[in-house]
Amino acid sequence: MANHSSATAHEDTPHTTDSTTTTNTISEALKRRAQAVINDKSIDADARAVIRYSLEIDDPWLADLVRRVDAGETIIDDSGFLRAPADSEDDSTERKIEVLTKTICGAGDESAAALLVLMATLEHATHPKVLANMAKHLAFTRCGQLNLYGMVDAQVALLEPDLLASN
Repeated sequence: MANHSSATAHEDTPHTTDSTTTTNTISEALKRRAQAVINDKSIDADARAVIRYSLEIDDPWLADLVRRVDAGETIIDDSGFLRAPADSEDDSTERKIEVLTKTICGAGDESAAALLVLMATLEHATHPKVLANMAKHLAFTRCGQLNLYGMVDAQVALLEPDLLASN
């Protein structure tokens, strides 16, 4: 291959995105909130120790722990174990997903708005994959219920010629 001295090599420069800046800003804000919890002597010492350790190891659950402590929730039980988040929030989100999925499957005037709310709910969820799988299951079940007779009619139409041809 010939060398062309007039051609210059293109230097790759990394592209910066706003998401990196946003993520760093969120991380810094979370660190400040965590530090405020650690310094707040009115909060249980064990809870502050958990937050401190989570901050040190860059725990992915730090945001949830800080939110729970800020809300006044006790995160350490009497035995010294970390308590699971309150179920009421998870139950309300699951009910919300169920209602939105039924609305979307109903294909009414509100289905587009329900889809928008469902997407926003999944976007801000702690465990979006779990909720997305739940929504898929509910949609599959609901669509099956709505189209049960259509599916049966289609199967009958496919089977009838074969059954009648053999007699």
